[in-house]
Amino acid sequence: MPSDRRTAVAHPNIALIKYWGKRDERLAVPNVDSLSMTLDVFPTTTTVRLDPASGTDGVTLDGTPAAGEPRRRVVAFLDLLRELSGRAEPAAVDTRNTVPTGAGLASSASGFAALAVAGAAAYGLDLDPTALSRLARRGSVSAARSIFAAFAVCHAGRGSGAAADLGSHAEPLDVPEFDPALVIALVDTGPKTVSSRAAMRRTVATSPLYGAWAASAGADLADMRAALRRGDLAAVGEIAERNSLGMHATMLAARPAVRYLSPATLAVLDGVLRLRRDGVPAYATMDAGPNVKVLCHPRDAARVGAAVREAAPGCATVTARRGPGARLTAGADR
Repeated sequence: MPSDRRTAVAHPNIALIKYWGKRDERLAVPNVDSLSMTLDVFPTTTTVRLDPASGTDGVTLDGTPAAGEPRRRVVAFLDLLRELSGRAEPAAVDTRNTVPTGAGLASSASGFAALAVAGAAAYGLDLDPTALSRLARRGSVSAARSIFAAFAVCHAGRGSGAAADLGSHAEPLDVPEFDPALVIALVDTGPKTVSSRAAMRRTVATSPLYGAWAASAGADLADMRAALRRGDLAAVGEIAERNSLGMHATMLAARPAVRYLSPATLAVLDGVLRLRRDGVPAYATMDAGPNVKVLCHPRDAARVGAAVREAAPGCATVTARRGPGARLTAGADR
């Protein structure tokens, strides 16, 4: 396989302890630590091919030339790869998503994790997983976690500048016995009216609740790590649900408010509460979007999916389990 063409696959992850807000926008350094579960559904496949004969980078997303902010972010990432590698060639990037883009379903996590792995290889960078995670973070903080399989924690790091960049990366968590199901309720797969980046900036700048939520993140993370070690689904679910609802509360208190929760979202959340009242351990978490993810025992996944669809007619569901880390694919040039 030529060294200047590489293809990688990465999967999205769902944060059980959320990151929300950056202390350094340029370096994409988060304010708080986060913890996630990489999924076995919705992979992104990205090919990076160096193209010395071209005068500019080419970026296609799902077969269509990218424009605007999506193109800008990819080109900025390619500029970073060129800076790190000492090479100057333009590149052609082709990305294929199986998850709706910009809908709060972690497409940026899988997308930039795949771009980091394929791009680093194409430009000849020999990076270990920690360095790949640090690199992926520059495209999207959540992408740092998708470098790793199953459960991962992303460190916010300390300080500023180079020290913050060096210390902010993900690492895998050893949780061999805990393998829950995650029922994803596809309430609305269209692009969000307010991007995560814009919502994050507004929340950090204007929400009177943000400081309290961020201050509680460390305790939530410690509780979550202990619950995962015990394999305690109820504790994992309760912590994830309170952390997620707290994040959305900070957005609702922003000025003006950022509201991703739709009537169908609230109906699904009510359905999750009914399941618990009926004795089914099911717990909701949400990223920056209207779609709900429900943690449950694998044996209960079919019942949870049916309850979600009943609560929000027309809502489709997908059941995920813990998935693989980002990786180069074999035979990428075929």
